[in-house]
Amino acid sequence: MTVDLSRARARPDTFIRPLATGRPYNARLSQCADRSGRADGTIRAVRAHTSSQKTEQEVRIVDCFADKTAIVTGAASGIGLALSAELGGRGAVVTMVDINAELLETSAQSLNAKGYRVNARPLDVTDFDAVSKLISDTVSEHGHLDYIFNNAGVAVMGAAENLSIQDWHKVIDVNLFGAINGSMAAYPVMIRQGSGHIVNTCSVAGLVPFPGEMPYTTSKHGILGLSNALSVEGRGYGLKASAVCSGFVRTAMSDNMELRNLDRGKAMQMAPKGMSPEKCARIVLKGVERGKAIIVTDAFTRMLWSLNRLSPGLARTVLAGAMKKFRQSVIV
Repeated sequence: MTVDLSRARARPDTFIRPLATGRPYNARLSQCADRSGRADGTIRAVRAHTSSQKTEQEVRIVDCFADKTAIVTGAASGIGLALSAELGGRGAVVTMVDINAELLETSAQSLNAKGYRVNARPLDVTDFDAVSKLISDTVSEHGHLDYIFNNAGVAVMGAAENLSIQDWHKVIDVNLFGAINGSMAAYPVMIRQGSGHIVNTCSVAGLVPFPGEMPYTTSKHGILGLSNALSVEGRGYGLKASAVCSGFVRTAMSDNMELRNLDRGKAMQMAPKGMSPEKCARIVLKGVERGKAIIVTDAFTRMLWSLNRLSPGLARTVLAGAMKKFRQSVIV
């Protein structure tokens, strides 16, 4: 049996066992960049290609999220719920956090019914003391915190001249300070552990000067800066940080966001179809497995990001054109 682990970042406790014996094969494995050394409990099937023929065999590998402890904020619906489900399905122990206690409990119960190890913790992410207590309680119960997904977010859409200072405070407090609170409460714990991964939900609006939602764009630029700085400073402690940058995802936040002097029907017609939260969650965890600092989930985001890096002036021209159309067709 010949196994190629050159691109696998395999851990000492990783095992590989063929389900069908016989011919030699080469396997290329996607593994978490995690060296915590704890044995994982569940197993994930991947494909292995024979070196001599085109047939395939299954190989079993330890899932890098199995038995890990994760906190997910904004978990009652949308991307947060999808992340909780994906993590739970892969064997993680998940604490689901949201300010909407009733919806959170319903969502957690639906995942528990599938046999996932999740629990609900109603909480306001703008309250640093409450976030710190959550992390302290999690570590006391489980002995460690492996992942925190700072995903809670809100948005207010409208031209800048139609936004109030209260709109700015609401978005910055939840989006940016929510991510700061989670990151800064988890960071000392992860330093003591010598391992851990902080994952902050950013956006295409964190990569380019996206118009029509200026507080949201500002908050996401801040989250990108926070995540990048954490990935640099945390490296010396064995920690990782990632920013998730996605385009339009079909979530309750998109449906329920507050609008200022806008026609909701027309505004939603201008929005792209977007991807499902479930697909987004799978892409996010794949990026986390690979230890990527910036996780781009879709072609639209990658295209705008590339354009902004290659020609910032052209990117601004394109976005200004979109804002002109936005004003003409949506603003009432």
